[in-house]
Amino acid sequence: MEVTTDKNQPSRKSPIDTAVVLLMIGATLLIVWLSFSNRTFWGAHWPGYGDMVSLLPEPSARLRWVLGDISEVAFYKHEFASIGLLAGAYLAYWASRTGKSWQGFAISYGTGLWPWLVTSSLLGLLLSNLLWGWTVTATTWQPTFVAFVSLPAAMVLMFGGGWKVTINGALMGALFVTPMCLLIVNYVCQPLALPAVIGNVLGMAIASVLAFLFCRYWPSLVKSRSSQTPPASIAPAKAPDYGVIWSLRRILADFSEAPFFGNELASLGLILGALLAYSLNPSSPAYGSGLLLHIIGAQALASAIGVLIWRRQWMLRGWYPTYIPLVSVVPAAILAYGGSWQIIVSSALLGALLAPPLACVIARKLPADMHAYIANVLSMAISTLLIVPLIGFLIAD
Repeated sequence: MEVTTDKNQPSRKSPIDTAVVLLMIGATLLIVWLSFSNRTFWGAHWPGYGDMVSLLPEPSARLRWVLGDISEVAFYKHEFASIGLLAGAYLAYWASRTGKSWQGFAISYGTGLWPWLVTSSLLGLLLSNLLWGWTVTATTWQPTFVAFVSLPAAMVLMFGGGWKVTINGALMGALFVTPMCLLIVNYVCQPLALPAVIGNVLGMAIASVLAFLFCRYWPSLVKSRSSQTPPASIAPAKAPDYGVIWSLRRILADFSEAPFFGNELASLGLILGALLAYSLNPSSPAYGSGLLLHIIGAQALASAIGVLIWRRQWMLRGWYPTYIPLVSVVPAAILAYGGSWQIIVSSALLGALLAPPLACVIARKLPADMHAYIANVLSMAISTLLIVPLIGFLIAD
């Protein structure tokens, strides 16, 4: 007997879906409340950033450092933010695989490659810390985090999943990206008193160009006889309206673009983890600066300005790098000059105006066998180099 179903009948929401949504809302409200409540008790009992680095290289401090590397691209540098980012990303991937309506923007651009991408990024991070962790001391910060948000993920997106690409991407991240960033940060940025983020992103760009050249001349590094073209992005069933709700979602998703996630749930986990750390001890996240709330607010403002100004580009291209100032110009300016409203507004506005279109100009010059993220990080370097000193000059008058 043939069984027919009415496709027009709305599908029922599972009780699990409702529970997940309510749990996320409740956790959000609780953590936000804690972040603005009295922290005197917790602050005296929870270790800060200075406590962690003072214990290096003890295993507990080393573990906190490595976990903090996962969220360092957003300048949060805390294990809670990192765990929140990964938990939110996994939830988004599971929701995408099971077709949940609340999944948000398809994680990792709808490629279905998130498991391979995050595996390669985490392997690259672990190898980087194993090889270069000795450079970190109680008084010396080093960019051991860079492999997590650069070449390994880009190679998976370029060449597809599988263990060959995943492992070789992780190896190249640890062997190329991290030492290049170490050289530029320590021998260029520090002597010239430039923000370290310039060395981080410039090192990512240079090392990634070298790595993709290796792949061009030795394609066996990323391809095999059975290799297939990596899956294309899955087009949404319905074109977005680019209205208010879409804009708010896009602003939130920008917070997790740097690790190639680009999803609201991943971003929410990242921010909630950072706020939880701040609620326990304000001197724990954001390098103990106490400026976490200023950084998050300025990052949201930069994304909002970018999404508003470059809305037409989002509509034409389907994606636009409005996230760039969130992980470069804005936090660098605040950590350098403080969290006054003048610095927040000027860094967000100038970063949103300059960085995204500059990245697109650079991307058009890149060869087809190099991932466009190289243009994004080059834009981060140039924008930070131009804007942060300009802000310092303006506030000095």
